[in-house]
Amino acid sequence: MIKVAVEPECWRRESLVQAVEDGGGTVTGADVAEALVWAEPARADLLPSMLDDNTNIDWVQLPYAGIEPFLEMLRSRPHLTWTCGKGVYASPVAEHVLAMTLAGLRGLATYAQADSWSEPQGKNLFGANVTILGGGGITEHLIPLLEPFDCNITVVRNQATPVQGATTVVARDALHSVLPSSDLLILALALTPETIGIISKTELALLPTDAWLINVARGGHLVTGDLVEALQTGSIGGAALDVTDPEPLPNGHPLWSLDNCIITPHIGNTPEMGLPLLAQRVTENVERRIAGSSLIGPVDVDLGY
Repeated sequence: MIKVAVEPECWRRESLVQAVEDGGGTVTGADVAEALVWAEPARADLLPSMLDDNTNIDWVQLPYAGIEPFLEMLRSRPHLTWTCGKGVYASPVAEHVLAMTLAGLRGLATYAQADSWSEPQGKNLFGANVTILGGGGITEHLIPLLEPFDCNITVVRNQATPVQGATTVVARDALHSVLPSSDLLILALALTPETIGIISKTELALLPTDAWLINVARGGHLVTGDLVEALQTGSIGGAALDVTDPEPLPNGHPLWSLDNCIITPHIGNTPEMGLPLLAQRVTENVERRIAGSSLIGPVDVDLGY
């Protein structure tokens, strides 16, 4: 048996309480809990005092894969076990990538805004050269979705270790060598100091003029001004963004006016999609904690994800 606190009060709490109980845990107050499930990602500011006031807690389950709002408190509390939503939301986000890809390559953004019959445009996903930055859960779920299209898939990751289903895997320092042959560039990697602005004017200039860029990772991976220029000048075919920098994207921003840019408001994984998946992860980790097994989604504080 394990005593788990679920905090703070929010609309997710009831489902996560049930998830703890389904895993064999008992939900208690934070003052006697061994573990804490943090239910509200938007209130990271409340977590430090919760941990300082309840030193009995030794494991914290965070709600999202991205841990940027929590990173400093993780670094200052290395004695705690931290797990996050790494991989939890990969399947809906991968599905969103496929939807955005087909919409972009087939020109649906342009057609949707047209008010008269227009010239044909678009290119096939079948047989395309697809480059994916990141070798985590989104990529693992996306590759099988791309399998029917017989794509040539190159995965770029920190180290060139194998990824099931990928045609080629290269290390990040080889990124520039694969961009010129990429019909589609997908960003699905963690945001760290090393990956901020990883796609800027230089990288965009290396892409073919009909290439599409899909970003479902973080807006900070892209230098927004450079992307606007590339889209306006036609140096790339288009971009589909579920994340932006800044976010939310302000009214009147140039990206809104470009018919070769698709923007969705960070809904690759909606709360309605994600909560059952997070609850399942909480149940699994409570079961593992009780059994003395390794927890799923451990955070590497040094790497930042």
